[in-house]
Amino acid sequence: MNTCPFFLDYKQLIPIALISNHMNYAIIVAGGSGSRMKSDKPKQFLLLNGMPVLMHTIKAFYNSSAKPNILLVLNTTFHDYWAGLCREHSFDIPHQIIAGGNERFNSVKNALNTIAQDGLIAVHDAVRPVVSDELITRCFVDASKHGATIPVTSSRDSLRKKEGGTTRAINRDDILIVQTPQVFKSEILRKAYNQEFTPEFTDDASVVEKAGFSISLVEGDFKNIKITYPEDLQMASIFLR
Repeated sequence: MNTCPFFLDYKQLIPIALISNHMNYAIIVAGGSGSRMKSDKPKQFLLLNGMPVLMHTIKAFYNSSAKPNILLVLNTTFHDYWAGLCREHSFDIPHQIIAGGNERFNSVKNALNTIAQDGLIAVHDAVRPVVSDELITRCFVDASKHGATIPVTSSRDSLRKKEGGTTRAINRDDILIVQTPQVFKSEILRKAYNQEFTPEFTDDASVVEKAGFSISLVEGDFKNIKITYPEDLQMASIFLR
């Protein structure tokens, strides 16, 4: 795994020119439901410290050193609802709303089709609201050099693999947990998304890898949690404070 030596004072040490010389974009995919949250409201709209989860996510990218143009991919059913939330919370951060597709693959492709210029494109889960400027910048900088970058963390837990009717222990040092933002040069992402959808496409890295490109790894952040269960909201609340 590539290691990043920029932790002590990354704003001074990271070569920001590597990303400021590009046109940067952030595609934020907000297609989740509230089923695991035991809520009739999609989890990206649930309140977190008094503001919808999705607003925290957009704010993180808007305030980041990468300064990307923000594209929000949202099911058309919720476009009016989102507009109402923005009015209610006086949320005026500029962002473009894109119609979501039946699959995450189609949602990202819809957003990608609206980007005319070349540059660096981040794809991020709407329900990862605790993403830091440090992590966003690290991913953009690495993608500017290697073309395709994803953040990963190691597993902290012991792991077992199902094999028929039994299980066996596996070495957790061999397991990496993938996060977002995943950042790519636009020409790589466009070529990758010219492929036909298959169920093996679980994230953007799998799409890009299937197209024949290699993936660079950077260190992720254990605080960069994905809101999936009710207790995740409580943890995110603590991290944001």
